Amino acid sequence: MSRKYFGTDGIRGRANSFITPELAMKVGMATGLAFQRGEHRHRVVIGKDTRLSGYMIENALVAGFTAVGVDVMLLGPMPTPAVAMLTNSLRCDIGVMISASHNAYDDNGIKLFGPDGFKLSDETERSIEALIDTDLSARLAGSRDLGGARRIDDVRARYIEFAKRTLPRQMRFNGLRVVVDCANGAAYKVAPEALWELGADVIPIGVEPDGFNINKDVGSTAPDALFRKVRELRADIGIALDGDADRVVIVDEKGHVVDGDQLMAVVASAWQDDGRLTQPGIVATVMSNLGLERYLGGLGLMLERTAVGDRYVLERMRAQGYNVGGEQSGHIILSDFATTGDGLVAALQVLAVLKKADKPVSEVCHRFDPLPQILKSVRTHGGKVLDDPKVVTAIDGARKQLGDSGRLVIRPSGTEPMIRVMAEGDDRKRVESAVDDVIEAISTAA
Repeated sequence: MSRKYFGTDGIRGRANSFITPELAMKVGMATGLAFQRGEHRHRVVIGKDTRLSGYMIENALVAGFTAVGVDVMLLGPMPTPAVAMLTNSLRCDIGVMISASHNAYDDNGIKLFGPDGFKLSDETERSIEALIDTDLSARLAGSRDLGGARRIDDVRARYIEFAKRTLPRQMRFNGLRVVVDCANGAAYKVAPEALWELGADVIPIGVEPDGFNINKDVGSTAPDALFRKVRELRADIGIALDGDADRVVIVDEKGHVVDGDQLMAVVASAWQDDGRLTQPGIVATVMSNLGLERYLGGLGLMLERTAVGDRYVLERMRAQGYNVGGEQSGHIILSDFATTGDGLVAALQVLAVLKKADKPVSEVCHRFDPLPQILKSVRTHGGKVLDDPKVVTAIDGARKQLGDSGRLVIRPSGTEPMIRVMAEGDDRKRVESAVDDVIEAISTAA
């Protein structure tokens, strides 16, 4: 069933157009009411990234939560995984992150966490949606029962200490020259400080947010700036986070980008050697490269695939007991430590493997040669275009063309009126032909 506000990762859209102060206030009111259970004083923790619109949305959320009697704890700019962790640590009933992740500054979003630090279930999000569109005036708190709000000052140190504790106490990164790109986003202070405290020689970039430059030509979706700085300074490694620091990509000493698939392979192999995997495999999405699946198979490990979205990866991990999962884009979920993707924690685990191996990043983090993979998107105008007979025929033909040595994945976008077509296989020409045939059929039908 389609939903009006929530997408695959909370509520996201153009700031002050889709996400208005009115909507943010209603989200605060509806969420506060949905989580009011028991007689205790309810509390919510709110963090944000560095977008200018974060101030507007934060204030509107505060008004909504306090209007229904929920106390608010404000964190300021903090990574999404820090908000998830602090929701549980501070014994709050709700966690809120104001961020549009890797999107440009003019978008923003509202991500919600339950008291355990996990993202909300579809059922809970549907119940909040139902409340948003009702008249909430009759459920406002009385004058004596209004919520209060205060800022929490020591959260940066709390999160840095949490991240450091994911490593063995004796682990040090002395001698490693690390360039860290914080995307002018939520981790612009905590990531460089954590790496410095662990002994690394840290060169930070993307740490001058102005409200408009989040993810602009920096960060995990634009690694060219990191590549140039690594080469210029002859650094050992480059680490790129996105705007809310829940994803990470690496640049090796030669300037090659290492994506989430390779990082999951590094962690899975290391944890298998240390006996730390809770299941003989990991969880990833349908977009992860077939090369990863083959590499894991060579280690005797399985690759469980899910729909696109880190929430679906986490659901499978929790249901089947896996402790490593993630996405090709760099969302790495290590459930021994965190309840969501954590770019800094994932980077620290890779650095620990690097330090132990005492080899260059290009050797440690290149675990397999990815198969040729082509991804294209086509805009649609509504309707069930994938049910069109010509499209069905094209899809069947593309699958036959790829055979047993390739894969075809077709999925509607969760945020735009687009159909995404991905194919991969051993033969690049067949992969390209398969994608183009499907794209052409969808374009004609759309």
